[in-house]
Amino acid sequence: MRTDRIAGGTNTSGVDDEVFAMPSGMAIRYDRPAAALADYITGYHVYRTDTGSEAGQVDWFLPATANVRIAIDAGPIAVSIGRRTYDPLPAASLFGPTNQALKAVTHGGVMIGFGISALGWARLFRRSAGDFRNRIVPLEDVLGKAFTRDLVAALQGAPDDAAVAPILDAMLLARLGPPHADAPQIRQLMEILATDGPTDIASAAAQLDMPTHALRRLSVRHFGFPPKMLLLRARFLRSFVRLMMAGGEADYTTIDRSYFDASHFLRDSATFLGMTPRRFMALTKPFLKASLRARNAVLGSPTQVLHDIEKAPARDAQPRDSTRATQQRVISRDGSAIGC
Repeated sequence: MRTDRIAGGTNTSGVDDEVFAMPSGMAIRYDRPAAALADYITGYHVYRTDTGSEAGQVDWFLPATANVRIAIDAGPIAVSIGRRTYDPLPAASLFGPTNQALKAVTHGGVMIGFGISALGWARLFRRSAGDFRNRIVPLEDVLGKAFTRDLVAALQGAPDDAAVAPILDAMLLARLGPPHADAPQIRQLMEILATDGPTDIASAAAQLDMPTHALRRLSVRHFGFPPKMLLLRARFLRSFVRLMMAGGEADYTTIDRSYFDASHFLRDSATFLGMTPRRFMALTKPFLKASLRARNAVLGSPTQVLHDIEKAPARDAQPRDSTRATQQRVISRDGSAIGC
């Protein structure tokens, strides 16, 4: 897939093109997975940038659930999570679940990715998600060389970004393992994390009707972190994303009511962002700003951590040629460079 074939947009009807508007030389795409994958894959995304300067382009991203990312026709990429830097980033990578902000320095190209829910982790991976928290590993280390090779080859051969979702649908549906015995409890915990509510472990354990030690084991195995960390991360991101999407100065009157005061919220900001909210909002992050807007419009929530599988829209699996009508939508402002 050539960089100039990335138009941006979505496979979802009824979403305004302006949602995907980007500066010249950049494009963003969000797609819904097939309905059969909706519980396991939180969405597909495609980022394109033509920036090839020596210094590279810097972007910051929020803590997230697990992701797979594949770089196509891209220059060197360096990613930092906390104090750990991955340079160069493997061309096909598994990003484990994170509770820290992520910094990426790129030098042009295409990044294709998909988010993995805890239910998806249980059906795709044998190892505990806790083994990969705040880590990035080559995708072949966890999904095997053959699958990784075929996945990369299929995406490289895609004619344009509208073909990405059908390719990923087919390959991921074939890759899913059997449902996990913990699936009902995983789903319940996902629902708790996606909604406002108490942030104490005892309340969550009571809702799940399980002992706290069993909840911790379930949480680390499939979500990557102990339940208290998951609850605090979700609460913080609900409040912080609200601030970001409102724009302007940080208005702490809009934060979650369970925060005692602004200083309580600022302590969480230091934990999850490594800095104050104002400092983070002042950073260069064109793709984060665009993804909050686009993801919310297409997938029903602005971030993966807040993804609600009970409310997230899905689409029916379609024949490959049914995507042709959407392939003509040119969303990037850099229209002259797009050949779709």
